[in-house]
Amino acid sequence: MAESGKDGTGDRIHGHGVGTVDTVLSVDEVEREASSRSGDRPSAQRLAALVDGEPLLTIEGLNAGYGKMQILHDVHLRVAKGQSLCLIGPNGAGKSTILHSIYGFTNIISGSIRIQDTDITAFSPNQKLKEAGIAYILQDNSVFPDMTVEENLWMGGYLMDDQEQARAMADKIFTKYDRLAQRRRQPARVLSGGERRLLEISRALVMDPEILLVDEPSIGLEPRFINMVFEILDDLQHGEGKTIVMVEQNAKKGLEFCDIGYVLVSGEIAMADKGDALLADPEVGRLFLGG
Repeated sequence: MAESGKDGTGDRIHGHGVGTVDTVLSVDEVEREASSRSGDRPSAQRLAALVDGEPLLTIEGLNAGYGKMQILHDVHLRVAKGQSLCLIGPNGAGKSTILHSIYGFTNIISGSIRIQDTDITAFSPNQKLKEAGIAYILQDNSVFPDMTVEENLWMGGYLMDDQEQARAMADKIFTKYDRLAQRRRQPARVLSGGERRLLEISRALVMDPEILLVDEPSIGLEPRFINMVFEILDDLQHGEGKTIVMVEQNAKKGLEFCDIGYVLVSGEIAMADKGDALLADPEVGRLFLGG
């Protein structure tokens, strides 16, 4: 959103991440400039070097999209157990499509998705959750407003053979997150934005997944709740050993959090590096972090 400069010399706009920039870059310009850096796309060896140990999740040569529309082109990805990876890039680059493909929501044209040595490319979303240990936390408000907080958590265990397991996991989550425990019997509609996000994350934990796919964790939240959500994700990664693959609109926040960062442009991986290395790259800063 543009705003007049105090000196009257022109307009300033908020950048992709945080802060302000004096030069307005359209999405097309960002994509074009980022594409100019993608001539030397990161090799498989480069991606492997960013992984701490053996990969838990591996994507090889993924071409995927929706219906007849192809969005992803020869995408490769590697992340180890207990690591976090953030996908950044201009709007429409295909970031969420990677998460959708991992979870089974897209038409996969070719390529493979593996958990260690198991090919899960053709697994259904239910199989991805129950058999492969992958949970997807949607960016949209996905709580059931008229159900209680406790009932929302029980819904996270809908694939469990014994629903008492879901109730036991809910009790464990309430022990961990007092904010939810205090509202256990209340309808979810009374929760704040941050509490709703916490409930969405917690519901995904009921099945005790190894991998969390997190789509835009900060979207629509006030800064204080954004910090709370990232503290929770940090505990899940470093305290419980969860692997996190994230798409984050606030590229600076995402790269500060994650071990690995990929820059996606036009459905391709244009750059890949450690999160802090991408943060320090002046061109990444200019294009994606607000100057």
